[in-house]
Amino acid sequence: MFLKRIYSCLWQSVVPRKPLTNYARGIWAERYAALYLFFKGFRILATRFKTPVGEIDLIAVRNNVMVFVEVKSRTSLDSARAAIAERSQYRISRAAQYFLSKNHCPAAYKNYTLRFDVIALSKWKLAHIPNAWMIAS
Repeated sequence: MFLKRIYSCLWQSVVPRKPLTNYARGIWAERYAALYLFFKGFRILATRFKTPVGEIDLIAVRNNVMVFVEVKSRTSLDSARAAIAERSQYRISRAAQYFLSKNHCPAAYKNYTLRFDVIALSKWKLAHIPNAWMIAS
């Protein structure tokens, strides 16, 4: 009985009764991606980190690697993968440099290897693209 109640609560929170707005769909996608990374062993440092130069959806660490993740949710996985343009990559790279330089990053993480990943979502399908691009110098 207890498990049935928990399952019912989880199902109601996951499956909306009315259509989601684009903003709510983006929040849902980022939470789903954060949960995926958590189960992969990552520690989530920040979500929706806003800077004057751009926003980073997720910042996570694992095994001396700091990962800056861009989450894209589209109707198909291919269109989600293709949604990361060069301009977006540059904006996220600049936001990552801001995160590292403006004391938002704890000192223990300063010497970590940086990586930029993309998580593409289409309904319940997820594609994780590690090291999607290199940082612009």
